[in-house]
This record gives sequence, C-alpha cells and structure tokens, in this order.
Amino acid sequence: MDDELRDRIKRSAKKHALLNAVKHKSDAEVGAIMGPLMGENPEFRPHGDAIPGIVSGVVSQINDLSVDERRSRLETIAPEALTDIESEDTTDTYDLPSLPGVSDDEPTQSVRMRAAPNPNGPWHIGHARMPAVIGTYSNRYDGSFIIRFDDTDPETKRPDLDAYDDILEDVAYLGFEPDDVIRASDRLELYYARARELIDAGGAYTCSCSGEHFSKLKNAGEACPHREKSVNQTQTEFEAMIHGEYSAGEMVLRVRTDIEHKNPALRDWVAFRLIDTPHPRPQAADYRCWPMLDFQSGIDDHETGVTHIIRGIDLQDSAKRQRFVYDYFDWEYPEVVHWGHINVDEYDVSLSTSTLIEKIETGELDGWDDPRAPTLQSLRRRGIKGDAIVEAMINLGTSTTNVELSMSSIYSNNRQHIDAKADRYFFVRNGETFTLETASEDTIAGHPPLHPDNPERGERVVPVTDGITIEPADVPADGDRVWLKGYACVRRDDNHFRTTNDGIEVVREGDVDVIHWAPAPESSASISVRMRTPDGDITGIAEPDLTDAEIDDIVQFERVGFARIDTKDEQSLDTDMTVYWTHP
Repeated sequence: MDDELRDRIKRSAKKHALLNAVKHKSDAEVGAIMGPLMGENPEFRPHGDAIPGIVSGVVSQINDLSVDERRSRLETIAPEALTDIESEDTTDTYDLPSLPGVSDDEPTQSVRMRAAPNPNGPWHIGHARMPAVIGTYSNRYDGSFIIRFDDTDPETKRPDLDAYDDILEDVAYLGFEPDDVIRASDRLELYYARARELIDAGGAYTCSCSGEHFSKLKNAGEACPHREKSVNQTQTEFEAMIHGEYSAGEMVLRVRTDIEHKNPALRDWVAFRLIDTPHPRPQAADYRCWPMLDFQSGIDDHETGVTHIIRGIDLQDSAKRQRFVYDYFDWEYPEVVHWGHINVDEYDVSLSTSTLIEKIETGELDGWDDPRAPTLQSLRRRGIKGDAIVEAMINLGTSTTNVELSMSSIYSNNRQHIDAKADRYFFVRNGETFTLETASEDTIAGHPPLHPDNPERGERVVPVTDGITIEPADVPADGDRVWLKGYACVRRDDNHFRTTNDGIEVVREGDVDVIHWAPAPESSASISVRMRTPDGDITGIAEPDLTDAEIDDIVQFERVGFARIDTKDEQSLDTDMTVYWTHP
C-alpha cells in the first residue's frame, strides 16, 4: 500500500468516524464504520486486511476529541452530513400510533391493558416488546397496566415457580410497575362459574369424542352427536369434570359456535379439558379441570376491564373464538391491535423459552444470564439499561408485518445512557508481550484522562515497566512506529520497543497509529481480566487503575467497548476481575 492510498483511507475514515461519533453521541467504533467506508470506496477492498489497523488509529484520534470538537470538525469536512444528522435528531418518525377509540388530546375512556406471560421461564428479548409498548401507552394515557400470568396449562407449558418473580423483575428492569398482578391459576372458581352460566345460556356442551373423531366431524362441517345434550346433562357432566370423575382425554367442554363456519378452527372449540398432572403451585395443585387459554383469557379480559389488547397477527382466531363467548354474555369486546413477529439479529440461539431451558439443562449455557443467551437477565448483567431496550421496542411501532430488531439499535440507545458516566481504561485481549525502553520525561505526552469530556475526574497513570502487552492486531511491522496512548512514540525492534524523540505532532499529522497497551502479564502492576461476551470468554490484561472501579460500574475499554464490572478477586478462576461485555 503506497502513502497516497493510506492518506485517502485515513481521510475517509476520519469522516466516517466523525459521522459515527456525532450521530450516536458517543465514541466512534471501528466495526461500525467499516461497512460505510468500504461501501463508499470499493477500490479499498483489495486492502481489506490492512484497513482496520489504519482505521483504528484514526478512530482513536477522533475519540480523544470532545463532543464539541467532533461536531466542529464534521461541520468543516461534511456539513451536509451534519445537517442530516441534526434533522434526524428533531424528527420522531417511529412514535406509537394512537390507540383505536382513544384521543391523545381528550381521552374518552380509561385505558386498561395487559401483558399475559406464560411463566415457564424468564423473558427473552422478544418478550420485552409487550411490556415496553403497553407500559408506554399506560403512561401516555394515564391508564392501567396489568400483568396476568396465564398459567392454566400445568402440563405442556408447565409453569416454573421462579419465573413469576423473574418476570416481575424483568418488568421492573424495563422501568414499569404493574398496577395489578394476577395469576390465572388462582381464578379457577371464577372460570367454573362463568362456564356454568355459559351452559345455562345454551353456549356450551360436554363432549366425549376422541380428538381424532371430532376433528373429522369438524372438518366435514358435521355436528358432534353430543351437541344436543340437555343443559342439565351438560351441567352434571361438567361438575363431574370439576370433581375429577373423568381422566384426561375422557371429556371436554366445548363452546357451541357455528359448526358450518367457513373457518374450521372456530367450530365448537374446547373451553375446558382435564389434566392429570398437578399444577406446581400448591394453591392450584388439587385442580384437574383446566380452561383453555382462549376461554380463560377472554373471561379475564372482561373481568379485569381490559379496554385494549395487543397480540400477534397469528392470533387473530383467538379474538374470533372469544367473541362467541362475549356474544352469549352480551359483553363488549375490547379493541384489538395485531402486530407482526419480532426477529432479533446477532444471536445464534433462538428466541424460544423451551430451547433456552434445554440449553441450560444440558450445560450449553451457564444460566439465564449467560452473555450468550438472548434474555433480559443477560442484558441486565451486561450493563444494558432497561430504558435502552424500551426505546428500541417503541421504535418498532405496531405494524402487522414482521419486524427486525437490530441489537445495534439497543446498543446505540444504551451508549447515550452510559457514556457520560463510564470511565475509560486500557484492556488488552490475548496480547503479545514486548520489552520496553523507558522514555525520557520530555517525550511523554501526558497521561490519559478517566473521561475525555470530563477532565475534572482526573487522569490515569499506567505504570511503565520494562515490558508491555499489546493486541495482536496492533503489532507494527519491524521498524515501524506506533504511539502508545498516554505515553510516547515507540519503534519496534524485533521483540523490543524503543522510544523515539517524536512529539505528539506525529499523531496529529496522522503519521503513526495510536494504540492502547498494558503492563506485561508477569508485572506486578498488571490486572488479569476475564471478559464474558456473547461470543465466549476472553482473557486479557488491564491497567491497574481498573481496580478502582466498583462492582456494577460500567466502564469503557478504549478501542474495545463498554463493560460492566461483575466480580473481583476470583481466586478459583485465577483472575483478578471478571467483567461482562456490554457492547461496542
């Protein structure tokens, strides 16, 4: 690569680094600007292996600038881009639409909404969308937010006793406090009472057909032979179901709909069935006659005064089934908003509670808060604020089409919450060790600050020993120079770094790359760190001032990313500290 091409790469990298830093109001990231850089300059692609090293030095220089300096320089080299960014900042294009039947200016009714989780495990990221949107609507309309645990399937979707509290902790993490918390398994007697009323109204009958036989009748549009049972016989047999006089599969209670309905899924659907497996909650363990979700949910929405329901587009039939029950009781059905599924990038693990349970049980994941798990517990342990997740979910809107949630949007939001508080430190991953010649005092450019925008916090002093460690990607060719940030310019001589007499101007002029470093691993000044990431654990060496950080503090490892301090002095792991990677 000749000098002219290197200069062009640096100029383009400078623009994109400034764009990235100003747009996201945080430090620029090499990974975030590589795509735009290469897309704008396809002639750079043959040199793809060398470009990240050049970009890294430019990014380091940009990140040393204050927020105002970054904006000023971007205004000089790309004023149109700065105008576009500032225009985006003042335009909210993804706000939630108004709820049907409710005016933002003059609400005509009290808004009451519910999230209805199945407590079979803590929440994954996709689950956050419902409480984020419902909680936001509740705040917007001064309404009510209900958490209703739909736990009426003790067999196929067996509740986890810990999940009730885990989910409430997830809701609190997202920044919301429900007005009411309901467990459906506490309400069996209510469902039985409504079922008796439905039978009296001619809206339900007991059926002992096998599932296979009834399916054939239903698909043919033929009535079940039990459909014309008397109300008295149905009531008697339903009471026998409640008292456990049948085994699972022997008898069900069906809602009488239209046996010739054009949609077979709506024809005489099951409202109650028998389950022999006891419920894990002691309060519900004696019950054997359990409502199906469509019956239970429909009754609860009416009884709790729900005005608006948000549910997946794939659950349109649920509203149609429930309307048959509402018509029998002459109830008004709530307003419904359907939305598409959410897909989340970045993870190899599917957003499936059952899949996550399996991977935890087999040891593929350490637990629900494993950084490789796409769960809210994992994000919380990594140091991602609940507000950042809510903001990303709100931006998805309520479209009926499937939507893609990019984790980068959560990361971008989170940077705005944590950047100002996160002190900076050096952390070298899987470093290479070199001996170091000590620089004279007049060549030392100054110590790095704890935070570039908050000089009053002070500086860090990275001890200079006779050995240092740097990241493999930063190792210069033999004879080339690099600038050890906060120290001096050095030239590589085989396995040794010798200081030069160059001043800081060689950095400002872009002649040398700026890299981070740490004392050599064998030095008493080095701090061994295990960083847990979604891609697995990474080990490395950090500067000793990192020990000043407290548990739960969020720090930024320069040129690496943000991390949350998790534990210290882990003797069993032979490391001084464990941190959880937050994001770039």
